[in-house]
Amino acid sequence: MIMEGFGVHTSMWTMHWDRDGAERTIPAAAAYQMDFIEIALLDTAVVDAAHTRDLLEKHEMRAVCSLGLPEQHWASVNPDGAIEHLVDAMNMASNMGAEALSGVTYGGIGERTGVPPTQAEYDNIARALEGAAKHAKTLGIAFGIEPVNRYENHLINTGWQAVDMIEKVGVDNIFIHLDTYHMNIEEKGAGNGILDAREHLRYIHLSESDRGTPGEGTCDWDEIYATLAAIGFKGGLAMESFINMPPQIGYGLAVWRPVAPSFEDVMDKGLPFLRNKAAQYRLI
Repeated sequence: MIMEGFGVHTSMWTMHWDRDGAERTIPAAAAYQMDFIEIALLDTAVVDAAHTRDLLEKHEMRAVCSLGLPEQHWASVNPDGAIEHLVDAMNMASNMGAEALSGVTYGGIGERTGVPPTQAEYDNIARALEGAAKHAKTLGIAFGIEPVNRYENHLINTGWQAVDMIEKVGVDNIFIHLDTYHMNIEEKGAGNGILDAREHLRYIHLSESDRGTPGEGTCDWDEIYATLAAIGFKGGLAMESFINMPPQIGYGLAVWRPVAPSFEDVMDKGLPFLRNKAAQYRLI
């Protein structure tokens, strides 16, 4: 079961999960009394799994991991490579003590062909996700897919598309991970996306319309929280705002300017806003 409560994406402090990044991030998240962190698992080679596990245990912090596939392992064209990449990431996540691997696990951040998706692409993705989900089950970790907007990926953009893919794969341990930033672009109302995904929804990114400080953009937070409450949502609520972007990630996300003055601005203003809304709708 994905953790309940509030989490934060580690991009608030770092996108480079080496020992220094872990030592900077985990105590900082604990100081804000987060229930869990979401670790951007972009390069397993720099990760010291035992070190991260020890820090998480020391600070009584839970974790999930997330990623997007690199171009050479895009599932739409290289399902075997995607499985290999996802298995490696899952093994690392498990070794760190993380409870799930999610994100753009079906493709790349910035993956677009310029034409609509093909059946062959979806068939390849389904094969990759099936293989990865089966490995996740052996490790006892959860495995998620996150629909993202059309500018970042052309394959899965909405809650209903994620449901279609899960039904196509036919494995019972894949969950849906929604993101309010992407929903604000793609769904016909955020509530509709939540309702479409509800049977499989276990995790949600709480991200403002400009990826900046929650409460200062155009996301309809009352609609989002009210619908989560209506479906009895019990999964993870993770605040995500991209403050520290390495160039290759900023390119994929099309983040060209600071979305907030500092991580303190997001954490000190956005976090209380989101927590108060969650309490108002009895989600925490």
